[in-house]
Amino acid sequence: MTTLTLIGKPDCHLCDVAREVIDQVLADLPDPVADAVEVREASIQDDPALYDLWWEKIPVVLIDDRLHGHWRVAPERLRAALIDAAPTA
Repeated sequence: MTTLTLIGKPDCHLCDVAREVIDQVLADLPDPVADAVEVREASIQDDPALYDLWWEKIPVVLIDDRLHGHWRVAPERLRAALIDAAPTA
């Protein structure tokens, strides 16, 4: 299972855009890859540690707890990263 974590906060326009990009990329992935991705969201408003780490970089995308990117999510780059992270059969 691959875990994709979107770190943001409510009323964040770039976070909304990142969520849309993530949803579209997942919809376009082959089913076996998409089915192996668990999407989590975390808010910097709910977690002081996340706030300290990421407040000026949201939205932040982590793949398996490693930084994938921040501010803007590039669909093709995210797609490639999720395919690379997919478990092999």
